[in-house]
Order: sequence, then structure tokens, then C-alpha cells
Amino acid sequence: MAKPMTKTQLVAALAEEMGSDKKSAGAALEAVCALITREVSGGGAVTLPGVGKIYCRERPERMVRNPATGEQIKKDADKVVKMTIAKALKDSVNG
Repeated sequence: MAKPMTKTQLVAALAEEMGSDKKSAGAALEAVCALITREVSGGGAVTLPGVGKIYCRERPERMVRNPATGEQIKKDADKVVKMTIAKALKDSVNG
């Protein structure tokens, strides 16, 4: 498996793709990340065309097991961020 792309590499590739400098590409990336964070933390969802949908899902209260002791513990309800991958991305990876 290849190493994940770092933020620096992503900004450089984005700048090249956009035909602009790294500073404006970095600002664009930061703006997109801030927008996604704000929308999902507020209970909404964001769809990135061709990539997928990022959303927040609530998990109910449940019993979990401490792996060290085997003790059953009640875990409070919480929220978790999920992502559904777009069919176009799945198809491009698999085919």
C-alpha cells in the first residue's frame, strides 16, 4: 500500500492542478476543510461530487467491554463522523 499523501504534497498537487501558487491552494484547502467541519458538526452533511458524502451519525447508549479486564462498561450515547464513498470513486479504483 502506498503512503498517504501529506498536506504539503496535497497543497502542491492542488496548486499545480489549479495553475496557481501554493499559498492560494493552501487557503482554498483550509476553507474547504473549515466549511466541511462547520456543516458536519452542526448536524448537516456535505457531498463531494465524485468522492462521497460526509455526515454525522448518532450512536445510542451501549455496553462495551474493556479489553484489558473483560469488564462490561456502559458507554454513553455519542456522535460519530461517517463517510459514504461515491460509486464513481469505487468504480475508478476497482476498474
